[in-house]
Amino acid sequence: MSDSQQAASPADADARDQPLTLAVLRQLLRNDWRRLPGSTLVVLSSDAEGNTFSPFASYSHSRYAPTLSDLVGDVFPLPEQLAKDPELRELFPTVPDSAVRALVLFPLG
Repeated sequence: MSDSQQAASPADADARDQPLTLAVLRQLLRNDWRRLPGSTLVVLSSDAEGNTFSPFASYSHSRYAPTLSDLVGDVFPLPEQLAKDPELRELFPTVPDSAVRALVLFPLG
């Protein structure tokens, strides 16, 4: 079993081929990964095939919408961020109706 297949609990075999939600991530941290040392490095892959990797560096609360395909899209500001920042509204005059709140993780490199 590859590391990417181990993302979901064995009981949730169907969840392995689905986007990871914060609820599943919390479950993994609370249960499956609770014994991992705090010094364990978190690394992100650039794609599903694992062609390149980089350590996890930062995050943002945003909205995500698939725009290029069902599995590839763009990130957009939250409504409250747009309301506070005129420059941001200029950069993002429209946001797709399909955009949902997301925790966006950024690699170091």
